[in-house]
Amino acid sequence: MGWIPTLIGLAISLGLCVLANWRAGRPRDDLRPWAISWRLVLIFSGFVCFLFLVNAVNLLGIETGADQSPFRRF
Repeated sequence: MGWIPTLIGLAISLGLCVLANWRAGRPRDDLRPWAISWRLVLIFSGFVCFLFLVNAVNLLGIETGADQSPFRRF
């Protein structure tokens, strides 16, 4: 994947992460259940944001993975 899809995906997932954090932190006015679990959306979008960030680091030429880890493979 090139730079443009990576940066677009990073921006979208970061925006969704900020939106989910804002929606999950709002106080409850009534006792109706949420239609969407915003905490779950926050965790998922944070994970996707991390994956796009790792892809951007790989595009910069810094290799990541188990072979490059100081702990190697367990």
